[in-house]
Amino acid sequence: MASPAASPDSSVPSGPTSDSENLSPDELELLAKLEEQNRLLEADSKSMRSVNGSRRNSGSSLVSSSSASSNLGHLEEDTWILWGRVVNEWDEWRKKKEKLLKELIRKGIPHHFRAIVWQLLCSATDMPVKNQYSELLKMSSPCEKLIRRDIARTYPEHEFFKGQDSLGQEVLFNVMKAYSLVDREVGYCQGSAFIVGLLLMQMPEEEAFCVFVRLMQEYRLRELFKPSMAELGLCIYQFEYLLQEQLPELNVHFRSQSFLTSMYASSWFLTLFLTTFPLPVATRVFDIFMYEGLEIVFRVGLALLQFNQAELVQLDMEGMSQFFQKVIPHQFDSCPDKLILKASQVKFNAKKMKRLEKEYAAIKNKEMEEQIEIKGDAELVSRLQSELQRSRLRESESRGQLRQLQHRLGLLEKQSALPGEAPLLRLQEELQALGLREAEAAQSLAQLQQQLRDLSDTWQDVTELRDVPALQGDPALQDVTELQDVTALRDVTALQRALVAARLREAQAQGQLRALRVRLLQLETQGHLLQEQLRVTVTQAQGLQAQLSESHRKHAEAQCKSKEEVLAVRLREAESLAAVAELRQRVAELEIQREEGLLQGQLDHSDAAQYIRQLKGHIEELKAEIRLLRGPLPFGAVALGTRLGDEDSLGSSDDELPPFAHGDIRDLGDMGDIGDSSDSETEGTPAAP
Repeated sequence: MASPAASPDSSVPSGPTSDSENLSPDELELLAKLEEQNRLLEADSKSMRSVNGSRRNSGSSLVSSSSASSNLGHLEEDTWILWGRVVNEWDEWRKKKEKLLKELIRKGIPHHFRAIVWQLLCSATDMPVKNQYSELLKMSSPCEKLIRRDIARTYPEHEFFKGQDSLGQEVLFNVMKAYSLVDREVGYCQGSAFIVGLLLMQMPEEEAFCVFVRLMQEYRLRELFKPSMAELGLCIYQFEYLLQEQLPELNVHFRSQSFLTSMYASSWFLTLFLTTFPLPVATRVFDIFMYEGLEIVFRVGLALLQFNQAELVQLDMEGMSQFFQKVIPHQFDSCPDKLILKASQVKFNAKKMKRLEKEYAAIKNKEMEEQIEIKGDAELVSRLQSELQRSRLRESESRGQLRQLQHRLGLLEKQSALPGEAPLLRLQEELQALGLREAEAAQSLAQLQQQLRDLSDTWQDVTELRDVPALQGDPALQDVTELQDVTALRDVTALQRALVAARLREAQAQGQLRALRVRLLQLETQGHLLQEQLRVTVTQAQGLQAQLSESHRKHAEAQCKSKEEVLAVRLREAESLAAVAELRQRVAELEIQREEGLLQGQLDHSDAAQYIRQLKGHIEELKAEIRLLRGPLPFGAVALGTRLGDEDSLGSSDDELPPFAHGDIRDLGDMGDIGDSSDSETEGTPAAP
């Protein structure tokens, strides 16, 4: 919890007069005058309106008393002399006059000295990042839209930031954009814009950028503004502890109304009261923050609750919310010194804050481990569920493919119109029909060839008759011959035509025969293809069936594994519960032992102790007498009467038997532990002989 600029005595409550005992009279007088002039300065509206005019003139490293007097002539010169000396002799004041410097800062830094004093307090006067500022503005940031959206919400009533295109909004955008590029892990957070806006009211944007970078790096603000906001949780945890310690009644009231600390204190830490108080009061708190760090936020927060405890315990949750929003912000408008004084009196122990920080880290680590374990179990269950879902999907896909192949196989069988060997039989029938047609064509061709041969023989006979010499001189035969020639010529012509027609039919028949042979080859090929396709389909169906079986097996294995994992988780839970029950039982036993020890101690110191010892001695004597008379009892004897043979002396009921008369042979010496009841137990013993 130690802040970067906290003084060594920060753990001890200090008021305005706690350090004044070590000051000289002149310095005390200067402090009193400074307090008066600061009160006048805060009340001066012209001073607040001169913020914009003074922004650009606050960049010098040293401020002399003469230049200051020329700017604000209405302030007394001793105030300017004092702060001018502080600024010009800064190193000496930080090392040798730290208590006086702390007191001066709590009194309030004059407005026109704030820019240079803030830079000196956080060591932001010479930073290398200042030279990178102009280059950063030329770059593009992923946070620009968010920054533009929130610019108008930052000090909307202040003159410097009014208007969409005002100078204040533009320089605020530049600083926030530049930092989002320098620290990409943090980027942009809305609460940080109020801090930058306050800096811009005091100094130029380059210097405001350097101061803001230093605050983020050295004042724990970076941890507050990280996306996880882990540091904010730590601050709330520490503040709740201080509240419970110093204001227990108010803390109980808050808890009874479910009024969480984060509901009212988160903005205190994120904006350093800049969104809670008016600017004059918030700036006084910011002065102290620049020197003491986040400690002042705890002090001011507890001071506010102490001041308003009586009113808050009378309100319900809604009333408290309204009280924090409307009443508390304006309670110290006219007297900010009263708030600073009450805050300085709040008890704050830096060592205790460090211890709380370690406790919070341990709690968070334990929660993280539990979350990791829960997340691991959840991931395991999720993984098993995903594997089960994938198995079901694979099974569904396999079933779909199998149905498709079965449907396709059915279509092929329907197309072939033959179940089993029907496609092959149909092909064989078609081949037989082709063979018959081929045989008919061959027979027709043979008939045509025979007719052609007959015609050729007839023509040969006619030619031979014309060539016989004996018949050439006979006129009658010559007429006959001429007639025969004409007839033969007609026959020859007819034969030639028949021959041509026969040859045409032969060619057609041969063409049909070749077509039939080609068709036969096609049908044979188609038959082979159908057989191959049928074989491939059967193979695919068998493969899909195997895949489906494998999917069923994996699905069953996944279900079994899931059940085993769930059973293991439940067994771990049962073991944890058993361990807790065992620990509770052990605690109960220890409590009983402790009570018995206390009771035994009381008995040892009571008057009955002597009587009990006498009874024990009497019992020992009886035991010795029984051993002498009867000898040792056999192991496992049901009752003493079974050996002595005197059942009347022992009674017939188990309730009337002495303790040693039952199956578990007890030591008679233990009977002394039951106190006065030993008398009744020893009365029946002498009757045994």
